[in-house]
Amino acid sequence: MEPLSQMNIREVQEALYRDPSPRMICACQNDSRQGVRRLAVQLVKYQQAQALEQARIQQLLVEENKLWKQGYLLLAGVDEAGRGPLAGPVVAGACILPAKFDLPGLNDSKMLTESKREKLFIQIQKQAIDYAIGSAEPAEIDALNILQATKLAMKRSIEGLTIRPHYLLIDALNLPDVQLPQLPLIGGDHLSASIAAASILAKVTRDRLMVQLHSLYPEYTFSKNKGYGTSEHMQVLKRLGPCPLHRKSFAPVRQETSIS
Repeated sequence: MEPLSQMNIREVQEALYRDPSPRMICACQNDSRQGVRRLAVQLVKYQQAQALEQARIQQLLVEENKLWKQGYLLLAGVDEAGRGPLAGPVVAGACILPAKFDLPGLNDSKMLTESKREKLFIQIQKQAIDYAIGSAEPAEIDALNILQATKLAMKRSIEGLTIRPHYLLIDALNLPDVQLPQLPLIGGDHLSASIAAASILAKVTRDRLMVQLHSLYPEYTFSKNKGYGTSEHMQVLKRLGPCPLHRKSFAPVRQETSIS
């Protein structure tokens, strides 16, 4: 490689991209040109950010690493989306991640922007060993209660996997009807990479479904509120009463049903 002093800034940038070594960074830091020194500063900041992100992801793999060392190689994270809304299904995701993956920003779906969730949703689908979605409809929620319907959706997501997992990591819940070893983790979507991935699959799937269901009952603006009890949603519910997508057993909906 030619001496740094004989390169223009664009050539230095390309050289740093090819060789981001401490030696190269040090040479740029000692260069007389401000633009070259700025490139070194930017690269150091980027490397520091990458190191922090890798450390954060490794922290999300603490439970996975314990189980992998015990011989449980196929771990399925399981999580749900939509326990709280007044309308629409509760949706669960099950996801088996490989031991090595590249999912920068992976986190509890509630901690991510919609655009970041959408991006990770696609990346997870591409990189996962296997994944599946399960759901329980409003009528099932009313018949069973939301907790049991959530467990049913989780069970369906696990049954939807084409590869049988060796172990389940589940956000907060235990699934006695599923005959697999399992570990419920309270707050699991920010403690386990597998559960975080499942939470993103469930959340994005449910949000997309609510946007589609909006066309059936546009008055309730499900594309905007996703079935949650926003003030706007509650005003329409008071005025029109519930639609077939509403959970009649939920107190705010039940109250409007009795009034109407």
